[in-house]
Amino acid sequence: MKIGDKVSVVDEDLNGVVTSVHGNIVVFKDEYGFTHQYPKEKLVPKVSDFYETVEIVKKAEPKKNISKKHQRNHLVLDLHFHNLVKNPNDYDSFERLFIQKEKLMETLEFCRKNHLKRLEIVHGIGDGTLQKLVWDTLERHTNLDFYNKEILHHQSGAVMVEFH
Repeated sequence: MKIGDKVSVVDEDLNGVVTSVHGNIVVFKDEYGFTHQYPKEKLVPKVSDFYETVEIVKKAEPKKNISKKHQRNHLVLDLHFHNLVKNPNDYDSFERLFIQKEKLMETLEFCRKNHLKRLEIVHGIGDGTLQKLVWDTLERHTNLDFYNKEILHHQSGAVMVEFH
């Protein structure tokens, strides 16, 4: 370091211009006119064009792998009867409810066995019989939370189930 060099102090917010060098001790004046003395090993030369010659290399962002098991998409079970059987007119109302409940129970068991986190059950609006069956069935199960998908209870045709 020589007189006239710009220096900065390591571990301090202090810099200035070298006014004299006495062996290992460097004296410099800061921007306010105060003089400071530091050993050479505590000072770093400030070279304004030093960083201008360094080439900037942009690296590609690493892609975050998401396992299929934890995708944000959830399983959807549609309990509308025409989706469950081929000839819906061949069944009376009791048989329909029984088949819908069996499908619901199978799907809940499938979700638990495969460690799925969320299940959406579409029961439709209708007269509320299937909705009551779904809610009663879910209330009997442990380690799950469920709520209406929509804000208004009577307008919701679906229930969201979250497994613990």
